[in-house]
Amino acid sequence: MNTLKPEKKMAVLSALVEGNSIRSTSRMTGVHKKTIMKLLHEVGERCENVLDQNVRNVSCEAIECDEVWTFVAKKDHRLTPDERVSRDKGDQYVFVGLDPDSKLVVSFTVGKRDRVNAHRFLQDLRARTAGSPQITTDGFLPYRTAVEDAFGNDVHYAMLVKTYAADDPGPGRYSPPQVSGVEITTVTGRPARNRICTSFVERNNLTMRLALKRLNRLSLAFSKKLSALKAAVALHFAYYNFCRIHGSLRITPAMAAGLTDHVWSLRELAAC
Repeated sequence: MNTLKPEKKMAVLSALVEGNSIRSTSRMTGVHKKTIMKLLHEVGERCENVLDQNVRNVSCEAIECDEVWTFVAKKDHRLTPDERVSRDKGDQYVFVGLDPDSKLVVSFTVGKRDRVNAHRFLQDLRARTAGSPQITTDGFLPYRTAVEDAFGNDVHYAMLVKTYAADDPGPGRYSPPQVSGVEITTVTGRPARNRICTSFVERNNLTMRLALKRLNRLSLAFSKKLSALKAAVALHFAYYNFCRIHGSLRITPAMAAGLTDHVWSLRELAAC
């Protein structure tokens, strides 16, 4: 990996952040897939540090939280008893906290969808935000105590649960079901009705699936190791926040949030 020229590293990283798989990136660039994985881990660690150092004291009026499903190595129903204990294989989730105004991903956590990771995610979100933003989550029950433990009782917090109509998609067709109803539950405080929403973070889920090949549904691309998933997610969010100009903002989310005054290049992000 150390013998790769900076131009070749940029070609590899550019392919990865645009949604290409490891194998397709290898075919496009001529770099061996093991070398690509080593580079991904190295740059992923660098991106984690960039996000940890720069996404701090974020001032925002609201935060939308959601989780994106994926899996590592195999899905849960195929795990052996020993693999279930290790928790590094099977179904995994990316917890995401998004500022709907700046579109900044303020915090994320990768792991099982359980109480431990919900609390870890909310504690990290609290450490990165200034003031007390209004929070909206889905109906995942551990969020109730996680939000209270992280933000206290004076936070404005609501749960929004969407129900979907039963629909027979027919043979050979894959499409999301239609939303048939929305149930809003105020948990603490007095959240503003017009701010109780998860639509922006759910739209960001689509951006993630388009830009991260290992999150694509109905494909052969998936993470073989949890460390690779974490590295790829860190690279994606660092690139999304600091390098990628948002279509509706015409600037990057980090610029909209006041965290930087310029569009970062991929070279600057990866420090190659």
